[in-house]
Amino acid sequence: MNYVEGRLLRLSRNGDRRAFEELVDMYKDKIYHLAYRMLNYSSEAEDVVQDTFLRVYMNMERYDENQKFSTWIYRIATNLCIDRLRKRKPNYSLDAEMPDGEGADWYSLLPSNQETPEEEFVLTETQEQIRKAIQTLPEKYKSVVILRYLHDMSLQEIGDVLGMPVTTVKTRVHRGREFLRKKLEPEFGGQNIK
Repeated sequence: MNYVEGRLLRLSRNGDRRAFEELVDMYKDKIYHLAYRMLNYSSEAEDVVQDTFLRVYMNMERYDENQKFSTWIYRIATNLCIDRLRKRKPNYSLDAEMPDGEGADWYSLLPSNQETPEEEFVLTETQEQIRKAIQTLPEKYKSVVILRYLHDMSLQEIGDVLGMPVTTVKTRVHRGREFLRKKLEPEFGGQNIK
C-alpha cells in the first residue's frame, strides 16, 4: 500500500469523511470501468461502485494493511459483479445504445483521466467486436480476461483479487484467450489473432 492510501485509510477509520471521499475519488473510475466491462450496463456498474464503497466503509476495520488496498477493493467489486452475473435474468437497458444508432454507447462519452472525451467517443469497429466477444465469454473466463487485459493486472494480482491459485488464473486466461480467438477469427478473415 502506498503512503497516501495508508494515511487516508487510517484517517477514514478514525471517522474522517474527507479522507474517505479522497479514497472514493482515487478508485471510483477504476471500479466503474471494471464493473461496466463485466456487466455491460452503466446503471449496474454505477450500483456496483456504490455497493463497493459501502462495503469498504462498513468493513474498514477488517482490512489487512499487509495486503494492497487496490487488491482488496478490486476483490470486493469483482465479487459484486460476479454475484450480479449469476443472478442476471435477460435485462435490456435503454441507455445501452445511443438513439442515433451509430454503434456507440453512453459509456463512450464519459470523460477519462487517460484520454480526452473525443478519443473515448471514437470506437473502432475492431474494438467494438472485441468488446462484444468479451461479453460472450463464460463467466469464469470473463473476469480473468478483463482483469488481465483491460486492467493490466499480473497473474498474481488476479489470483489475489479472485482468491485462486496463479496456476488456475493462468489456465483461465489461456482458455479465455482461446475462446476469444475462435470467436474473432471469422470476423477478421483468418488473420492471426493473439
